Amino acid sequence: MESFAAAFPRVALDSSFKGWFVSTLLLLAWAGSLVNGPVADKFGRKGSILIAVVVFTIGSVLQAAAVNIPMAFVGRAIAGFAVGMLTMIVPMYMSEVSTAGVRGTLVVLQQLSITLGILISYWLEFGTQYIGGIRCAPDIPYTGGTPSARTFDPRNDVGPNGCTGQSDAAWRVPFALQIFPALVLGIGMLWFPESPRYYCMRDNDAAGIAALARVRQVNPDDDLLQKEYLSVKAEVMFEHSYNREKFPGKTGVSLYLAGYTTLFSTWPSFKRTAIGCCVMFFQQFIGCNAIIYYAPTIFGQLGLTGKTGGLLATGVYGIVNTLSTLPALFLIDKVGRKPLLLCGAAGTFLSLVIVGGVIGGYGDTLKDHPAAGWTGITFVYIYDVNFSYSWAPIGWVLPSEIYNLGNRSKAMSLTTSSTWFNNFIVGLLTPRMIESIGYGTYLFFAAFALIAFAFTWFVIPETKGKSLEEMDAVFGDTTAHEEKTRLYTIAASLGLEEAEAAADDEKFEKPMRLETTKV
Repeated sequence: MESFAAAFPRVALDSSFKGWFVSTLLLLAWAGSLVNGPVADKFGRKGSILIAVVVFTIGSVLQAAAVNIPMAFVGRAIAGFAVGMLTMIVPMYMSEVSTAGVRGTLVVLQQLSITLGILISYWLEFGTQYIGGIRCAPDIPYTGGTPSARTFDPRNDVGPNGCTGQSDAAWRVPFALQIFPALVLGIGMLWFPESPRYYCMRDNDAAGIAALARVRQVNPDDDLLQKEYLSVKAEVMFEHSYNREKFPGKTGVSLYLAGYTTLFSTWPSFKRTAIGCCVMFFQQFIGCNAIIYYAPTIFGQLGLTGKTGGLLATGVYGIVNTLSTLPALFLIDKVGRKPLLLCGAAGTFLSLVIVGGVIGGYGDTLKDHPAAGWTGITFVYIYDVNFSYSWAPIGWVLPSEIYNLGNRSKAMSLTTSSTWFNNFIVGLLTPRMIESIGYGTYLFFAAFALIAFAFTWFVIPETKGKSLEEMDAVFGDTTAHEEKTRLYTIAASLGLEEAEAAADDEKFEKPMRLETTKV
């Protein structure tokens, strides 16, 4: 937006600085995802979410009220830290309060929610650009760009009194409106129970059973509920015994950090960790977020002149992004993870090569060749379709399925943080790449899509319908079998077998009571 460029001209004019402006949020998100584990263990999952909401609100206020570059950077850094915290803790909270049968669907719904948020933000920005008009100073002609295609230059095209057309509200309102969903989350969490698993970790069984009963909407004395809670307790006791055995004498932060060493202590563990992190690496280096962050610039390269045209095409991209995620809800458990990843990598590779070819072949003359430009735009959308049903959701699903029980939480923390770090690198480098190598940017990401295809074909195992023991066979490991034996021993010591028998009796009695009522 021209009013934003007038307020922060260096962001608009310096591609490297623009990269840092975008990527500051991503770098701090990486940090937030790493440090939130101890916070969640100390203050609870619910408490951690509320802390993140407060931090994010502060960051959003600073961005919306920014009067200089340092204030804007600090706001993005604070907001980014909170975003990283939330991406770590919200999936954890969902997994701990949901039943096993819906967890995979919830992961895909989470990705769908992200794409829906991106869609709303695109169209919100498209609408707010009209506050006061789309030009900063309508009476001052453009001096930027080339003689045949003039563009806004914030150094010369702003009057002595600043923007007399487009209002600062055009960019302040989108920053401020970020606060609304944060407040919805924060206020909503006040009415949600704490995770039963957290109470169990704190040896507060009464509160844990009450929280689980509230989530399941049953009586705390229900036999099925008691069985489920004992299963949770057995897993918590298993983790404690695992940590005591692996790291004797360590507690607190030192124990938390030591847990990461198990991810690399054996070849099977290293291979699992490497695959999980590589999936997240390719998810970013295939280029999706590069297009999301800089879509108006990319559509401008393809011949869409004017701010309105670029933002409109970006809004359509958001619609395609959201709708293309929906097939994953139905295909991920029917077709499998690996076929979708292969199709997605192949589709994104071909699309990026064609987009790069169009830009490389026509260059600055694309505005005079609309058919070629629209071909490139079409393949940007086709690229998004292929990414959205494959690498976008499966990048989050597959890593959680290859890790064994003992180090799954640490492994997922590492893979989540890796996606933010990779995201930071992509966000930082993309504007400079677009400016310096042009069409080569798309060939760069296409090369990684091709590598991702080969990596998926030769390295990534299919995880659909496989048990932990079957994953052990894939990685040449016996960890899952050993862990399950230990878990069964702990469960038996808690009386879980008796609870299961009582629960089975209850399953039988409920329909009998129903039949009696009918008679």
